[in-house]
Amino acid sequence: MPRRRLLPALSTLLLLAAAARGDDWPQFRGPNRDGISLETGLLRAWPEEGPEVLWTVPACEGYASPAIVGDWVYFNDYVREENQWVVRCLSLETGEERWRFAEARRIRPNHGITRTVPAVDGQYVFAFDPKCVLHCLDAATGEERWRRNFVKEYKARIPAWYNGQCPLLEEDRILIATGGDALMVALNKETGEEIWRTPNPEKWLMSHSSLMPATFGGVQQYLYCTLQGVMGISAEDGALLWHHPYKFNVAVAPSPLAVDDELVFMTSCYEAGSVMIRVRREEEAFVTEEVFAFRGNEWNSEVHTPIVHEDHLFAVGKKRRGLLTCLDRTGGIVWESSGQASFGLGGFIFADGMFFILEGKTGTLRLVEASTAGYRELASAELLTGGDVWAPPALSRGRLIVRDMSKMICLKVGASDPGGE
Repeated sequence: MPRRRLLPALSTLLLLAAAARGDDWPQFRGPNRDGISLETGLLRAWPEEGPEVLWTVPACEGYASPAIVGDWVYFNDYVREENQWVVRCLSLETGEERWRFAEARRIRPNHGITRTVPAVDGQYVFAFDPKCVLHCLDAATGEERWRRNFVKEYKARIPAWYNGQCPLLEEDRILIATGGDALMVALNKETGEEIWRTPNPEKWLMSHSSLMPATFGGVQQYLYCTLQGVMGISAEDGALLWHHPYKFNVAVAPSPLAVDDELVFMTSCYEAGSVMIRVRREEEAFVTEEVFAFRGNEWNSEVHTPIVHEDHLFAVGKKRRGLLTCLDRTGGIVWESSGQASFGLGGFIFADGMFFILEGKTGTLRLVEASTAGYRELASAELLTGGDVWAPPALSRGRLIVRDMSKMICLKVGASDPGGE
């Protein structure tokens, strides 16, 4: 049976839901789902030993980054000794555990165990577990409010290497691409009841890709990608608006990226290459066309979705050992970090004109100027032990959280304390 543990020292004031702030990191890829933090005033240089480490906590092998709302850090974890899948809530300032939700679940390691980021609004925590069960938890206590098992209810198939999709949270709903009997569903976030579903006559399977919001032709929609291509789904009623066929191989990990109000960029792993698509509205229908494509041996990002900055795309490419790459909108490679740094499959985010980038094998964290002129490193530090350091960082209130396959650490990267000037 599911169970939760609330630390006895918790005061009644902590039982109140935290209000969301502009500098929260409430879900996958941050507040706007674009990999960009809204924070400013961050340090542009570090001591030789790196930024101050505020706390360290153990974590199971995996790539699950946290969500951060208010004073609290939420992340998915697993306790192998007890065969328990867990969701943990920690203090952002101290790392002390506030509560944990746990349930018995036997999950064998398969290139790690955990992969997904919870979505949090200060009142609820939405955690999508490795075997495709969505849990809604009380953000203050960890008590489960409702759950939906997509394998049982929608005949979803658990992807290879377990679920890697991160739920998309909006004001009144939570959205998941299910595969199986539905391509995608919108659920009432308070009750879990279905608001609408997208038909799936082709029975496309759930991928590791996560839903991304976009607006094309004045129509709000959600971007998604399966092995059969990229698509747009109506935010109003779940109708499939368009589908651009493209052959992906084995698995799809990155998510579709809205570059502007008509361009979508999609990249993937296993030599699938990358493609830029133009989406246009013609009267009541949408049409798509390929703008350019990279073959798998030209350029692709294995697991991470690029970030758009100054009308360019920045990402870590697979070719030549993971070079940080700046691409223009025509597919031209403006510069690469060749001869200066390579990052493997390391995660990255953008904040205050800089990229925080992890080296996927060594665990070194590098601070890089976000510029279309070339690669310019501002600082670096060896902070993690390496070995598949693939999880993207999370940033809130001057605190950067990074992890490897055994621990999660919190770094002070802001010039002032939270709430300070």
